[in-house]
Amino acid sequence: MNISYEYYKIFYYVAKYKNLTKAARILHNNQPNISRTIKLLEHELNCSLLIRQSRGITLTPEGERLYSHIKIAVEQIQAAEDEIMLSAGLQEGLITIGASETALRLLLPVLNHFKKLYPQIHIRILNHLIIQAVDSVKNGFVDFAVVATPANIEKPLNSFVITEFRDILIGGPAYSFLSDTPVCLEELMQYPFVCHGQSTMTFQYYESFFHQYGLTLKPELEAATTDQILLIIKNDLGIGFIPEVFAKESLLEKEICQIPLSEEINRRHILFVENENYPLNVAAGELKKLILNSFGNA
Repeated sequence: MNISYEYYKIFYYVAKYKNLTKAARILHNNQPNISRTIKLLEHELNCSLLIRQSRGITLTPEGERLYSHIKIAVEQIQAAEDEIMLSAGLQEGLITIGASETALRLLLPVLNHFKKLYPQIHIRILNHLIIQAVDSVKNGFVDFAVVATPANIEKPLNSFVITEFRDILIGGPAYSFLSDTPVCLEELMQYPFVCHGQSTMTFQYYESFFHQYGLTLKPELEAATTDQILLIIKNDLGIGFIPEVFAKESLLEKEICQIPLSEEINRRHILFVENENYPLNVAAGELKKLILNSFGNA
């Protein structure tokens, strides 16, 4: 049996209002067409659905049974249509983002701008390690992720560079004597280093950097976040690398000093990561466009 949804929709309104004229008005149709459709539906189902009386319309037992099911279906479809129309018009919606710490810091001004443009859109941010953020995209738990490099991106994930940033070596006031002239990495091995945990991609990045010069990174202290590293360094417990964006304010306040290195540290990148198996919803797609425009990647 292949009965048109339109037949059921017309039956729904007739059964709901018990009035052909009112149903026709709501459906922007005319009464003869409504009557004809009901007769066609009754023919297809091989039963009577309505009893037409001078006082109006009542439903047969078969009509009551059909209406109890059709009512749920039609109202669910209408709710879905309304939801999609609101989402397409950016009047409501939810975006879930996975973000590593540095990426989130650089992305916040863009999110602020987006919320001013579309205040009805809810944004949920899951602050992750790089590996966790990438896995969240892979598993469909987030719409997309923004992460710092290095990051292991494999199919079905796609990524592209949003922007770049620079890491700097810093120390607290007790290490200000190191800030005058460039110092080679080997000379700095006598001082305690503070860094992220050894399971993180950031630690692996700096471990590889030290290996380039025949050195082994052996941290004195490990911290979970860049803010924690900064706090530890402010209190003269060691020296360490952090993104320049995290250090600017403390450098201006002279709470820390920058230690110039003889060796060059390569710039790192912020990646936008999405899953080709999970197309972005309208709101997430709009935020992606804004991110690209904000960082000059459109």
